[in-house]
Amino acid sequence: MEKAIVLALSAFGACLGVGLAALGAAIGDGHAASKMLEGTARQPEMGGKLLVNMLISIGLIESMPIIAAVIAIVLVFANPFVSLL
Repeated sequence: MEKAIVLALSAFGACLGVGLAALGAAIGDGHAASKMLEGTARQPEMGGKLLVNMLISIGLIESMPIIAAVIAIVLVFANPFVSLL
C-alpha cells in the first residue's frame, strides 16, 4: 500500500513540476517577445539584431520545461524512494 502511495505522489509531483515549468516558460516567452517588439518599435533599424537575440533567448527559455520533463520521467520510472519500502 505504501508503494502505491509513493508512486501516486511521484506521478502527481512530476505533473505539477512539468506544469509549472511550462507555465514559467510561457510567461518568459511572452516577456521576451514583448520586449523585442517594444525595442523594435523604438529603434526599427535594430529589428534584425533584436529578433536574433529574442530567438536565442526563447530557445533557452524553452529548454526549462524540456529539462523538467526529463527529470519528471526519471522520477516516475526510476523512483529511488520505491526501493526504500
